[in-house]
Amino acid sequence: MSRIGKKPIELPEKVSLKIGGNGALNVEGPKGKLAWTLPSGVTGKVEGSKVTFECKDNNKMALFGLSRSLVNNMVIGVSTGYVKELEIQGVGFKAAVKGKVLSLNLGYSHEINHPIPEGLKITVTENTKIKVEGIDKQLVGQFAAEVRSFYPPEPYKGKGVRYLGEQIIRKEGKTVQ
Repeated sequence: MSRIGKKPIELPEKVSLKIGGNGALNVEGPKGKLAWTLPSGVTGKVEGSKVTFECKDNNKMALFGLSRSLVNNMVIGVSTGYVKELEIQGVGFKAAVKGKVLSLNLGYSHEINHPIPEGLKITVTENTKIKVEGIDKQLVGQFAAEVRSFYPPEPYKGKGVRYLGEQIIRKEGKTVQ
């Protein structure tokens, strides 16, 4: 039995969760709405302000804890939201939001235009700090990882796109003997 799957989820105020007969799950809160379908073999019950899950099929035990974690992420997302912050380091490196596109100048011969998915709010401050906000944890993390992958921080000079507060282990360059 999954220890994570057994834990009940506490619903904050102003958050409502509804589970349909076929496993359709809808979460509504002050930040927005999210929907998901429970895998077969996993069932959920809403009792007051607590949500519990049960797994009847031993073959689906791996999905038991996963389902609870995903629903918990949905509840946190619609109540408080998720934020990832990125910083760009390098001479001439900058970012800007142009409509529904994040425009990045990262030292290449061309400008990188990355479309912003629906449901995300991107803000750029000081031309080098990018803030990704949204209610879907997976979408926020995926977008931040895609932006970081355009120019990951390199270990010699430390240039590139990194998460705020990320430590890069620097390497020593070649030395003349």
